[in-house]
Amino acid sequence: MAGSSASSAATAAASSAAPSSSPAVITTLPDRGGERRGRLFESKLRAVVGGQWGDLAEAVPAPFPAGSTLRRGATAWVYGEDPDRLLGGALAWATATGVAELHVIAEAGTGMLARRAAAFSPAPRVWRLEGRDLRPAPPEPLVREPAPPVPNAAVSAALAAARAEGADVVSEHGVISVEVLGLEVARVEAGPDGPELSIGVGRHDREARRAVNAGHRPGDQDPAAELRAVVIQVQARRRGGGPAHPANQLAPERWLRAVLVRRPGLVGAASLEPVPPPVPRAHLRARAVAPALGSDPRGARLAVVCSTGVDPELVPSAVDVRLAAEVQGKLARLALAVPERDDHPVTRRLAAMLAEPAEIRTVPADWRALEP
Repeated sequence: MAGSSASSAATAAASSAAPSSSPAVITTLPDRGGERRGRLFESKLRAVVGGQWGDLAEAVPAPFPAGSTLRRGATAWVYGEDPDRLLGGALAWATATGVAELHVIAEAGTGMLARRAAAFSPAPRVWRLEGRDLRPAPPEPLVREPAPPVPNAAVSAALAAARAEGADVVSEHGVISVEVLGLEVARVEAGPDGPELSIGVGRHDREARRAVNAGHRPGDQDPAAELRAVVIQVQARRRGGGPAHPANQLAPERWLRAVLVRRPGLVGAASLEPVPPPVPRAHLRARAVAPALGSDPRGARLAVVCSTGVDPELVPSAVDVRLAAEVQGKLARLALAVPERDDHPVTRRLAAMLAEPAEIRTVPADWRALEP
């Protein structure tokens, strides 16, 4: 296995100034808390792996984000606290260090990890840690997505007004959202009298608007007009080449997907429609893939998973996207769409490790400036 190594433990800079008559002295100190945490992870990993595989005194440790690794010859073990950010990083580290047999250990999310790991060849072995015992983790099937709420007449009118202004209405994990080039500006939420429209860019903005509107009498507010105004305001800022602003910085992978849905030919597709990511995003700044499903010019089913930056979890997440698109046992072709500058060797190596390899399709570096 080959690829980029996992990042080492972070260090913190501390500065102290000498008296005014002396020049300032800047001292960089190690992050002792991070080091201690790393040693705890290493000790934990040695204990549980040693109980299963015997003496590991000569096994070589290495830091891993929110976890640790051990390597003995061509066999390695990786433990991580966050299952959503574990498998891709473990594979990237293993490919960088020549590991042939990889064991991935977690305390949660192991059914998901096992499902995704099974798509790789060779497949890492996934273990569930229960106390100090390791148990083989069986793969879990994908969970069926919950049905979204049914909008009432007022909410439906507001959604129609947003569409008329060029916004998109998408349904993911039981939530209906209004997006401007992938940036959520409103969502349909459960209210005391049924589904209601909550307007705002992110949770804090929605809560602030809700508090402001709480003092108004029923009927004073026109949700369609308010939503239309927010859509127009965000459209003016979510453009390539403009000054930095949250409206053109947040959710770049979903912005890329919005461009490709409108211009599928950029990645060799004939048509594309947004589909939900494997897991819900925790918040607007959370890193996640943005998938779309459609067809190529020959009519073959095609899943396109969009990402920006270099994300080791792109390929494992794309595994679930392709599984969700499976029809009568037939998998869709899988393409990973990234900007040219984000076409990293580790992504290509992990894509090639899939039993049914994924294709990498790059888009121009100035994709944000493309007319939607």
